[in-house]
Amino acid sequence: MKKLAIVILNWNGADMMRQYLPSVLKNSVGDVIVADNASTDGSVQMLQQEFPEVPVIVLEENFGFAEGYNRALVQLPDYEYYLLLNSDVEIRQKEWDAPLLKYMDAHPNCAACQPKLLSLRQPSTVNCQLSTVNWFEYAGAAGGFLDKYGYPFCRGRVFDTIEPDEGQYDDIVPLLWGTGAALMVRASDWRESGGLDARFFAHMEEIDLCWRLRTMGKSIVCISESKAYHLGGATLNQGNPRKTFLNFRNNLLMLYKNLPDAELKSVMRTRRFLDYLAALQFLLKGDTKNFSAVFKARHAFYDLLPDFEKDRRHIQQLRKNERVPERVNFSLLWQYYVKGKKKFSELTVDSL
Repeated sequence: MKKLAIVILNWNGADMMRQYLPSVLKNSVGDVIVADNASTDGSVQMLQQEFPEVPVIVLEENFGFAEGYNRALVQLPDYEYYLLLNSDVEIRQKEWDAPLLKYMDAHPNCAACQPKLLSLRQPSTVNCQLSTVNWFEYAGAAGGFLDKYGYPFCRGRVFDTIEPDEGQYDDIVPLLWGTGAALMVRASDWRESGGLDARFFAHMEEIDLCWRLRTMGKSIVCISESKAYHLGGATLNQGNPRKTFLNFRNNLLMLYKNLPDAELKSVMRTRRFLDYLAALQFLLKGDTKNFSAVFKARHAFYDLLPDFEKDRRHIQQLRKNERVPERVNFSLLWQYYVKGKKKFSELTVDSL
């Protein structure tokens, strides 16, 4: 059996791959493979001409992030691990994926892990000790958690507050989710869990997958010895109404699928109030498109509910623990906006 397939899912990202793919090829021990989601920008031709050593899986249409990976990975059955990697990730560390492999090999109950995710957009700074400091990246930082009502946050990023990486989150601790920008998954656990939910199309699908894995009793961690630098926002920018729609809809679907029975009604009732409050905030800012996107997301969620009833029953049957502890028992909105706790370390002192 082969060890590791590093799979980059591409859609119209020829320029991104031309810029960042060389760093992945130069610094990885795993086999680098590109899966193309029916790009129309000449991505496949560019890869064949400029990177002939890279195998390309050509998909017949744009299946989105979730189903694109599902269809690509099913064509790679003889690998022990998969590493899902965004096309806008730069690797600066030689054999960056080796620490991830080492940890996974030594911990068979660990289903997935991520590297420390640092920002390509935020320039590095020099601290008072005259050492270079990088900033965490929004999409995953040093690993993710959820609050009681489904709001994700990370070690190094709470809502829009992003911290510099000064080694404060280098310890290995249990996570609820790892970032889809650079996520290593054990292939057997990927298959047992069913992979990514294709109905999500994009956004929240990796959190949903990791939550399922944690419910099954598997562990998720961040290995800070490994680092990846992420540009972020390459497909849909923050504030894009399409992104708002997908984030709200998929977050609700994820909650419906994964919440324990005892919490389902109360959490979803509170989320309805919080979603309408978020919509009102968009309206007060004059952002009518995102205001509308929140309502469309909730309507789409209710329309899709019958399709997810079977999934919910199946997940409850697989449940090894009533409540995953990394879905913390507090409201992140209250901690952040009312109590003024802007950093993960501040949350851990009083709330976790």
